[in-house]
Amino acid sequence: MVLLSKIKWLPVVLLMAIAGCNKMDVFEKTVSFPMHQWSSANKPKFTFTVTDTLTRYNVFIVLRHTDAYHYNNIWLNITTIPPGDTAQTTKANLKLGDNQQWLGSSLDDVIEHRIRINQYPLQLKAGDNIFILQQIMREDPLPEIMNAGVRVEKAK
Repeated sequence: MVLLSKIKWLPVVLLMAIAGCNKMDVFEKTVSFPMHQWSSANKPKFTFTVTDTLTRYNVFIVLRHTDAYHYNNIWLNITTIPPGDTAQTTKANLKLGDNQQWLGSSLDDVIEHRIRINQYPLQLKAGDNIFILQQIMREDPLPEIMNAGVRVEKAK
């Protein structure tokens, strides 16, 4: 009988643990690409609103591709527009794998990557911070890319 009463609390404890883990996630949004092809003309835009200017943040690029993706990397233009400031574009070569394996987590033939793009935690300006992604690979449209997005979380 004691064991049965403890089992009743298990779902509640699990739910609280999951909810507690999500407190670190501040923002994550991805967009899907039609027919799993990312055209260089398709530049997804993500807006993250900062209210806490004392907190430092880590910024990640989120990518999902199929196992049939042809390359071990992806080149992106990452444009950031802080509130009341001018746009800055950085060219980034993100490593996705090597000739042996993918670096992301996989489920069947879908591989997901969360790649941190800042070396040190950032202090973002209050207001709407905008991130724009553009693939700049030689192959256009780029096949086998399912989603791309941005994740911003509080630094630990």
